[in-house]
Amino acid sequence: MNLLFSQNMACSHRERKMFKKIIVALFIIFTSQSAIIAQEDIIARWNSQGWKTDFSKTTIDLKEVGNIIAADAIPSIDDPKFQLATDETEVKGNEPVVAFEYNGIARAYPLRYLMWHEIVNDVIDDLPIAVTYCPLCNSSVVFERTLGDDVVTFGTTGKLRFSGLLMYDRGEENWWQQMTGEAIVGVRAGERLKALPSYLISFDIYKERYPNGEILLADRRRASLSGQNPYVNYDSSEFPFLFSGEIPEDIEAMMRIAFVQEPREIAVTLPYLEKNSPFRLGDLEFTWQAGQASALDSGIISEGRDVGNIEVYQILENGEKTPVVYTVTFAFVGRAFIKDLEIIQ
Repeated sequence: MNLLFSQNMACSHRERKMFKKIIVALFIIFTSQSAIIAQEDIIARWNSQGWKTDFSKTTIDLKEVGNIIAADAIPSIDDPKFQLATDETEVKGNEPVVAFEYNGIARAYPLRYLMWHEIVNDVIDDLPIAVTYCPLCNSSVVFERTLGDDVVTFGTTGKLRFSGLLMYDRGEENWWQQMTGEAIVGVRAGERLKALPSYLISFDIYKERYPNGEILLADRRRASLSGQNPYVNYDSSEFPFLFSGEIPEDIEAMMRIAFVQEPREIAVTLPYLEKNSPFRLGDLEFTWQAGQASALDSGIISEGRDVGNIEVYQILENGEKTPVVYTVTFAFVGRAFIKDLEIIQ
């Protein structure tokens, strides 16, 4: 979790590596202890933390959940402010942004801010949305934030499952897996949030595509950290951080993939797309073009190596293209949540 590193940005690279090793060791101790702790004891501990969640209803083994930091220690942005993307901004052209459009209104949510907040609760026209990003999975997903007839806001639980962000709704306090949008604990266990098509593209591409688009402004609570990456060299490491689960044997764990969840589950690796873009897979078209910095490489996001821009569309019978729900993540993530996920490489 980035809060663990934000207080150590002034440390040397060697000190940061040592700090990470300590955190990993503590996490391993925690997960090994969780394996022998009764589920009732886990629930009792979470109840003591003040949760109103109905822990009797779950779709998972609760021992898979790692208790890392306090709820909302990574604060969501609940009152987002925007400006025109064409106005002067601190965001560099090669920086990744989550781009979303609804009813002719386009907004960009830079990873330089999402890195430190992970969730933006927003409303575009009449549509309440949650723009989410999990740094350890590099997964960005936009959800409609309604439960039945109620509009809710989402916060961070401070917990991880397979290194993935667990969100909670500020109402019934169900726990939701950010990667899949599924409620894994609580009265709505088994339900899924409605995911909405979005893009992870460079700010330059966003401005070109949406000349009248808006861009999120920094939240003052973490403004001084904007543009920094606390997970230096994370996406070139051999093993995912704080991960407790099975590592795939047929592909590098940290291989970037374009993971499509709807209309069907399929993934394609970044190197394959670099060589074969545009790539057709049935009615799906995958494209890649250079010009986007990795948010998880250099200590300064805009200085990260170029990993390019991946987009995925469904080709309709009339030849028109329509966006699909996809995310650019890592192979270990895809396989953690979809055991038999096909990954083209």
